[in-house]
Amino acid sequence: MAREFIRLERFIGKESIEELKKKRVAIVGLGAVGGFALEALARSAIGNFTLVDFDVVSETNINRQVLALHSTIGKKKTEIAAERVKDINPDVSLRIFDMFADKSNYDLIFSDADLIIDAIDSLSAKVGLLESAYKAGIPIISSMGAALRRDPSLIRTADLYDSWGCPLAREVRSRLRRRGVGRGIDVVFSPEKVNFNYIPPEEDDEIEADDKILERGRKRVMLGSLATVTAIFGETLAHLALKKLLKEGMLDAVPEWNPAMEKH
Repeated sequence: MAREFIRLERFIGKESIEELKKKRVAIVGLGAVGGFALEALARSAIGNFTLVDFDVVSETNINRQVLALHSTIGKKKTEIAAERVKDINPDVSLRIFDMFADKSNYDLIFSDADLIIDAIDSLSAKVGLLESAYKAGIPIISSMGAALRRDPSLIRTADLYDSWGCPLAREVRSRLRRRGVGRGIDVVFSPEKVNFNYIPPEEDDEIEADDKILERGRKRVMLGSLATVTAIFGETLAHLALKKLLKEGMLDAVPEWNPAMEKH
């Protein structure tokens, strides 16, 4: 008997483990946030994944991406992710798409998905995916801005329309509202006030592949980011996914300890 998930089983029970093995999670974007979300869910008995990313690992990914190592530079993120997940759980079923997510391939992403995780760093692509999943009635959760944040204790989850303090979330809300998308998309975000006066790159710095949208748009600024923050964004997305995939209330926290109620 395989024992990879025995500690999880003793926490949520065998029946819940069997349910998670039947679920399919689609993760779009396997970078700093999406990679850690995948890592956590692969170690949480999810039995089926659809993995989507168009990018390869670059040297500048190493500070924050779980799939990025010196040995994986130049390799496709989808390829590395598939190898890693299979090494965690040999029984997992994978659908791998090395592509940029857009309306021409949403049907591949949405197929049989119980839940979609949006970890895209392109605004237009993010909005397009969120709108399409929402209108197709497929549960989707999304990461808002993680770059330039310094305090992981401020990371929060909420419905997109209840989030605050995040410039990316504000723009996503504005665009989705105009497209008729209402409440029902949960996001991971930080209300931390950020300083957008970033440290400029050296003249000979190259813009890495995942900081541009191929031929689809202009190059974007390479924003600084901390592994301690982006990893927690990804882990929080994974936890939010598990809460939605398991029975309601199973992962709710017990009431907080109140020292005033303690008997002396």
